[in-house]
Formats: sequence, C-alpha cells, structure tokens
Amino acid sequence: MTIALSLAGIVLMMYYDYCDTECSYLRGDIWGIDLKWVGIAYMTAVIIFAAFRQSSFVRALLAAGLGVEVHLYAFQIQNDVYCPFCLAFSVLLILSFIINYEVPSAWREKKRRLWLYFLGEVDFPMLRIHKLPLLLFSLLGYLSILFTFSGSVTPAFGQEVAAGVPSLGKGKYEIVMFADYFCPPCLRIDTKAEPLLKELLATGKIKITFADVPFHRFTPTYIKYYLYAVNAHSGTKNVFHIRKTLFEAAQVKHIETENALIAYLKQQKISLKPIDEKSIFSILSSMINENNIKSTPTCIIRYSATDVKKFVGDEEIWNGLNALKTHLSAGEK
Repeated sequence: MTIALSLAGIVLMMYYDYCDTECSYLRGDIWGIDLKWVGIAYMTAVIIFAAFRQSSFVRALLAAGLGVEVHLYAFQIQNDVYCPFCLAFSVLLILSFIINYEVPSAWREKKRRLWLYFLGEVDFPMLRIHKLPLLLFSLLGYLSILFTFSGSVTPAFGQEVAAGVPSLGKGKYEIVMFADYFCPPCLRIDTKAEPLLKELLATGKIKITFADVPFHRFTPTYIKYYLYAVNAHSGTKNVFHIRKTLFEAAQVKHIETENALIAYLKQQKISLKPIDEKSIFSILSSMINENNIKSTPTCIIRYSATDVKKFVGDEEIWNGLNALKTHLSAGEK
C-alpha cells in the first residue's frame, strides 16, 4: 500500500507538470530545484526503502515529509493560494504515514513521554540507535524546508510608471483577458474565443485588453515583443495574429530564446517597433494584483463600475463571454 500511494504521488506530480487545467502562479523550489521534482525524488526514495522492507527508514522519511508539509500548508494559507495537486500529494503522504504507524513502546514505559513520541519511534540497530522519536525527523524536515524553500505566488514586473496597456475598442463594457503564452488552456480559449471577441468588438460597445502575465520564466520576453508588435501595428486583425503567433512560438515551436523568437516573428512577417516596455509592466503588475489573479486563463468582464464578473478557466470564460453577448443582444432589442 505504501508503494502504491507513493506511485500515485509520482503520477500526480508528473501530471501537475503537464496538466492542461488553468495554470496557477503558486510556485516553489528548493535550492533552485522545482518542488515537483523534489516530490518525485522523495516518493521514489520511499518506494525503494519500502520495497526492501526497511520500515524504519520509510517511517523516518514519512515523518520528515509531515514536517515539510506543515511549512507548505502555512505558505499557502499565508498567501491565500491553494494548489490542489500539492494538497492531494500531502493527503497521500499522510495516508502512507498512518498505514506505517506503530504505537511506540516508550508510551508503555513512561507516559510522560506521550508528547515526544506521539508520532511514533524507530530503531536503527546498525547504528545502535533505539526508540528514536519520529518527532525529531518531522522537526528536521520542517527546518530543512524552512531554510531552503523559495516560493512565489505573484509575478513580478518592472516598477516604473506606465503610459498604458494596449487595448482594442472603446465601448463602455470592458473585457480583460489574463493569459500566459505557455499556458495550454490559455491557448485553447484564445483560439476558441477569437471569432466571438471580434464579433463583440464589431458592436462598438466593447473594449478588450489582453493583460499577459509572467507565469513561465520566459513569458516577460514574449510580452515585450507583443508590445513591440502592437506598437508597430495596432489594428484588430494584426493584434489577434500577433497573439496567435506568440502562442504557436511558445507551445508548438517551444521557443525560449530571444533571438529565436525575433527570427520567428520576422518569419511570420510581424513588424516590431520598440517602446519602453518596462513602463507598461508596472501597469500589468498592478492589474494582476488589483484583480487578485492567481491562475490563467482568467477573464474580467466589467458591465459597469459596480457590476464586475470574474471567470477562471477556459470553460467559464467561454460561458461568460457568451453571457455578455446575450446581454448586448437583449439591450439592442
């Protein structure tokens, strides 16, 4: 059962790395190593010790994992951002610990030690260590993650004053699309919604702003060249063509160098006109924080100053855009 739960943890982390649900900004690493890969390595170690029936090492690893999870839970609560994959992983770890739990013999000898041995104890005969409380391993795990973990929940941009973020249309209804070029569901909704967005723009009642966010480490470079391209030609048709090209560059061509991106844009006949992109980054950062954007894709639709709706995920956004279309049609009648 321990091996099965550990394998489930590995599969969960692998799926997290390639999932196509909305992309969360919750990120973490230990000494620069993504926490997903640390989790896979951890569960692999548990499997190895379990396969060789080294129960003391298994229980020690699981106890250390509990200490790590305490800090990760605290980090998510503090930032009010919760990762379903991380939470599911922790449940698997806790179940593994419960399955391997043994009532400590120290409880029968000295009841005043209840607090020290409540997680259990382990013996390492080869090291001449007996009745070692697992609480020590939990504390070790907690301290290790405390001093090595680096987490992030919000993307960072420059801090200069901005002139404005490019937008399409000038209607009283406003649509703000928050997306990342490396986010699969962002590509899905961008492709699916393009005809509908153009239809909404044609009514003359809609203003659309594409607020790109740096979930992926190379996204800021993509945002920079999006701004350069829109500055060169801000027509509606060209803006959608630019976005389609950048999504293809990120998710089809897997371009992650600036020179390769420039070459691809030129190949697609997209003109570039440099501007002070850092000045716009600060506005984008403010928009992300003000709207409490925690994942992509997210869409904000402002019907009025007091009627603002938020949609997360490609399906919710699609329904929200169609609801706006219905609302506009009803208004015309």
